[in-house]
Amino acid sequence: MAQILAIDDDSEILNFIKTALERQDHQVTTVTSTKEVTPEKAAFAELILLDVMMPEEDGFTYCQRIRQLVDCPILFVTARTAENDLVHGLGIGADDYIQKPFTVAELRARVAAHLRRESRTHSHVLRVDNLVLNLTSQQILYDETPINFTKSEYGICAHLMEHVGQVFSKGQLYEAVFGYEGESDESAIVEHIKNIRAKLKKLGEEPIETVWGIGYRWKKRK
Repeated sequence: MAQILAIDDDSEILNFIKTALERQDHQVTTVTSTKEVTPEKAAFAELILLDVMMPEEDGFTYCQRIRQLVDCPILFVTARTAENDLVHGLGIGADDYIQKPFTVAELRARVAAHLRRESRTHSHVLRVDNLVLNLTSQQILYDETPINFTKSEYGICAHLMEHVGQVFSKGQLYEAVFGYEGESDESAIVEHIKNIRAKLKKLGEEPIETVWGIGYRWKKRK
Protein backbone atom coordinates (compact mmCIF):
# COMPACT_ATOMS: atom_id res chain seq x y z
CA MET A 1 0.00 0.00 0.00
CA ALA A 2 1.29 3.45 -0.89
CA GLN A 3 0.22 7.06 -0.51
CA ILE A 4 -0.33 8.32 -4.06
CA LEU A 5 -1.06 11.90 -5.13
CA ALA A 6 -2.79 12.41 -8.51
CA ILE A 7 -2.98 15.91 -10.04
CA ASP A 8 -5.10 16.46 -13.16
CA ASP A 9 -7.67 19.07 -14.18
CA ASP A 10 -9.85 16.30 -15.66
CA SER A 11 -12.04 14.89 -12.87
CA GLU A 12 -12.93 11.81 -14.93
CA ILE A 13 -9.26 10.87 -15.23
CA LEU A 14 -8.83 11.39 -11.49
CA ASN A 15 -11.80 9.16 -10.70
CA PHE A 16 -10.40 6.50 -13.04
CA ILE A 17 -6.99 6.62 -11.34
CA LYS A 18 -8.49 6.63 -7.85
CA THR A 19 -10.75 3.65 -8.49
CA ALA A 20 -8.04 1.61 -10.23
CA LEU A 21 -5.38 2.12 -7.58
CA GLU A 22 -7.54 2.02 -4.46
CA ARG A 23 -8.69 -1.46 -5.49
CA GLN A 24 -5.07 -2.45 -4.94
CA ASP A 25 -5.22 -0.95 -1.43
CA HIS A 26 -3.29 2.22 -2.27
CA GLN A 27 -4.48 5.45 -0.70
CA VAL A 28 -5.06 7.99 -3.47
CA THR A 29 -5.46 11.74 -2.96
CA THR A 30 -6.78 13.58 -6.02
CA VAL A 31 -6.62 17.32 -6.78
CA THR A 32 -7.50 19.31 -9.90
CA SER A 33 -4.82 22.01 -9.54
CA THR A 34 -1.28 22.23 -8.21
CA LYS A 35 -2.46 25.19 -6.14
CA GLU A 36 -4.38 22.72 -3.98
CA VAL A 37 -1.18 20.87 -3.08
CA THR A 38 0.54 22.08 0.07
CA PRO A 39 4.23 21.24 0.58
CA GLU A 40 3.10 18.91 3.39
CA LYS A 41 0.73 17.02 1.09
CA ALA A 42 3.45 16.63 -1.54
CA ALA A 43 5.98 15.44 1.03
CA PHE A 44 3.53 12.82 2.29
CA ALA A 45 3.19 11.21 -1.15
CA GLU A 46 5.13 8.07 -2.06
CA LEU A 47 4.38 8.55 -5.77
CA ILE A 48 2.94 11.48 -7.75
CA LEU A 49 0.90 11.17 -10.95
CA LEU A 50 1.00 14.53 -12.70
CA ASP A 51 -0.86 15.84 -15.74
CA VAL A 52 1.22 18.00 -18.09
CA MET A 53 -1.43 20.24 -19.67
CA MET A 54 -3.20 22.15 -16.90
CA PRO A 55 -4.53 25.72 -17.16
CA GLU A 56 -3.03 27.41 -14.09
CA GLU A 57 0.38 25.78 -13.75
CA ASP A 58 1.53 23.13 -16.21
CA GLY A 59 2.99 19.86 -15.04
CA PHE A 60 6.51 20.64 -16.27
CA THR A 61 6.66 23.81 -14.18
CA TYR A 62 5.23 22.11 -11.11
CA CYS A 63 7.56 19.11 -11.43
CA GLN A 64 10.59 21.36 -11.58
CA ARG A 65 9.38 23.29 -8.55
CA ILE A 66 8.35 20.33 -6.38
CA ARG A 67 11.37 18.16 -7.21
CA GLN A 68 13.39 20.39 -4.88
CA LEU A 69 11.14 19.25 -2.01
CA VAL A 70 10.32 15.59 -2.63
CA ASP A 71 12.19 12.40 -3.49
CA CYS A 72 9.31 10.17 -4.57
CA PRO A 73 8.76 9.00 -8.18
CA ILE A 74 6.90 11.52 -10.38
CA LEU A 75 5.06 10.09 -13.39
CA PHE A 76 3.57 12.38 -16.02
CA VAL A 77 0.09 11.41 -17.22
CA THR A 78 -0.25 13.06 -20.60
CA ALA A 79 -1.28 12.89 -24.24
CA ARG A 80 1.91 14.75 -25.19
CA THR A 81 4.50 12.24 -26.37
CA ALA A 82 6.77 14.26 -28.66
CA GLU A 83 10.40 13.32 -28.10
CA ASN A 84 11.41 16.79 -27.00
CA ASP A 85 8.61 16.78 -24.40
CA LEU A 86 9.79 13.44 -23.06
CA VAL A 87 13.39 14.57 -22.85
CA HIS A 88 12.40 17.83 -21.18
CA GLY A 89 10.18 16.11 -18.61
CA LEU A 90 12.78 13.54 -17.64
CA GLY A 91 15.45 16.21 -17.54
CA ILE A 92 13.62 18.28 -14.92
CA GLY A 93 13.05 15.38 -12.54
CA ALA A 94 10.19 13.19 -13.76
CA ASP A 95 10.71 9.42 -13.66
CA ASP A 96 8.35 8.24 -16.40
CA TYR A 97 5.34 8.94 -18.62
CA ILE A 98 1.96 7.25 -18.93
CA GLN A 99 0.31 8.12 -22.24
CA LYS A 100 -3.40 8.93 -22.36
CA PRO A 101 -5.58 7.00 -22.90
CA PHE A 102 -4.30 4.13 -20.76
CA THR A 103 -5.79 0.95 -19.34
CA VAL A 104 -6.21 -0.02 -15.70
CA ALA A 105 -3.64 -2.77 -16.16
CA GLU A 106 -1.05 -0.38 -17.62
CA LEU A 107 -1.56 2.17 -14.85
CA ARG A 108 -1.26 -0.43 -12.11
CA ALA A 109 1.79 -2.06 -13.68
CA ARG A 110 3.64 1.24 -14.14
CA VAL A 111 2.88 2.40 -10.61
CA ALA A 112 3.88 -0.96 -9.13
CA ALA A 113 7.15 -0.98 -11.06
CA HIS A 114 8.19 2.43 -9.77
CA LEU A 115 7.21 1.63 -6.21
CA ARG A 116 9.30 -1.56 -6.37
CA ARG A 117 12.31 0.29 -7.76
CA GLU A 118 12.05 3.17 -5.32
CA SER A 119 15.53 3.07 -3.77
CA ARG A 120 16.87 6.56 -4.40
CA THR A 121 18.82 8.30 -1.66
CA HIS A 122 16.32 10.35 0.28
CA SER A 123 17.69 13.84 0.72
CA HIS A 124 14.38 15.63 1.22
CA VAL A 125 11.89 13.32 2.91
CA LEU A 126 12.03 10.05 4.82
CA ARG A 127 8.94 7.95 5.55
CA VAL A 128 8.96 5.78 8.66
CA ASP A 129 5.69 3.91 9.10
CA ASN A 130 2.93 6.54 9.52
CA LEU A 131 5.29 9.48 9.96
CA VAL A 132 7.18 11.53 7.39
CA LEU A 133 10.42 13.34 8.19
CA ASN A 134 10.74 16.39 5.94
CA LEU A 135 14.42 17.26 5.97
CA THR A 136 13.90 20.40 3.92
CA SER A 137 11.36 22.09 6.20
CA GLN A 138 12.66 20.31 9.32
CA GLN A 139 9.21 19.03 10.20
CA ILE A 140 7.71 15.68 11.07
CA LEU A 141 4.31 15.03 9.54
CA TYR A 142 1.46 12.79 10.59
CA ASP A 143 -1.39 12.43 8.08
CA GLU A 144 0.04 15.42 6.13
CA THR A 145 -0.05 17.62 9.26
CA PRO A 146 3.14 18.87 10.94
CA ILE A 147 3.56 17.79 14.56
CA ASN A 148 4.25 20.66 16.94
CA PHE A 149 7.76 19.64 18.00
CA THR A 150 10.32 22.04 19.39
CA LYS A 151 13.65 22.27 17.57
CA SER A 152 15.27 19.94 20.12
CA GLU A 153 12.42 17.42 19.94
CA TYR A 154 12.60 17.45 16.14
CA GLY A 155 16.36 16.86 16.29
CA ILE A 156 15.99 13.82 18.53
CA CYS A 157 13.19 12.33 16.41
CA ALA A 158 15.07 12.98 13.17
CA HIS A 159 18.20 11.23 14.46
CA LEU A 160 16.23 8.20 15.65
CA MET A 161 14.11 8.01 12.49
CA GLU A 162 17.20 8.10 10.30
CA HIS A 163 18.60 5.13 12.23
CA VAL A 164 15.55 2.94 12.84
CA GLY A 165 16.29 0.02 15.17
CA GLN A 166 19.64 1.40 16.33
CA VAL A 167 20.07 2.09 20.05
CA PHE A 168 21.54 5.41 21.20
CA SER A 169 22.59 6.36 24.70
CA LYS A 170 21.49 9.66 26.22
CA GLY A 171 24.99 10.95 25.63
CA GLN A 172 24.99 9.98 21.97
CA LEU A 173 21.62 11.62 21.39
CA TYR A 174 22.72 14.76 23.22
CA GLU A 175 25.86 15.00 21.09
CA ALA A 176 23.91 14.35 17.85
CA VAL A 177 21.36 17.08 18.59
CA PHE A 178 23.29 19.69 20.55
CA GLY A 179 26.90 18.94 19.61
CA TYR A 180 29.93 19.05 21.84
CA GLU A 181 29.26 22.65 22.78
CA GLY A 182 25.78 22.07 24.24
CA GLU A 183 25.07 24.06 27.35
CA SER A 184 22.72 21.59 29.05
CA ASP A 185 23.35 17.98 30.08
CA GLU A 186 22.17 14.48 29.24
CA SER A 187 19.22 14.69 31.63
CA ALA A 188 17.61 17.08 29.13
CA ILE A 189 17.26 14.14 26.73
CA VAL A 190 15.05 12.30 29.22
CA GLU A 191 12.64 15.25 29.41
CA HIS A 192 12.62 15.74 25.66
CA ILE A 193 11.85 12.05 25.11
CA LYS A 194 9.00 12.30 27.61
CA ASN A 195 7.52 15.27 25.73
CA ILE A 196 7.96 13.58 22.34
CA ARG A 197 6.21 10.44 23.56
CA ALA A 198 3.28 12.45 24.93
CA LYS A 199 2.78 14.23 21.59
CA LEU A 200 3.05 11.04 19.54
CA LYS A 201 0.79 9.06 21.88
CA LYS A 202 -2.03 11.54 21.20
CA LEU A 203 -1.76 10.44 17.55
CA GLY A 204 -1.79 6.75 18.45
CA GLU A 205 1.94 6.39 17.81
CA GLU A 206 4.45 4.97 20.32
CA PRO A 207 7.60 4.36 18.26
CA ILE A 208 10.33 5.26 20.77
CA GLU A 209 11.45 2.33 22.87
CA THR A 210 13.58 2.45 26.02
CA VAL A 211 16.37 -0.13 26.06
CA TRP A 212 17.04 -0.35 29.78
CA GLY A 213 20.60 0.40 30.80
CA ILE A 214 21.53 1.54 27.29
CA GLY A 215 19.29 4.22 25.82
CA TYR A 216 16.54 4.67 23.22
CA ARG A 217 15.65 3.49 19.75
CA TRP A 218 12.96 4.00 17.13
CA LYS A 219 11.21 0.64 16.90
CA LYS A 220 10.98 -1.35 13.69
CA ARG A 221 7.43 -2.26 12.77
CA LYS A 222 6.88 -6.00 12.58
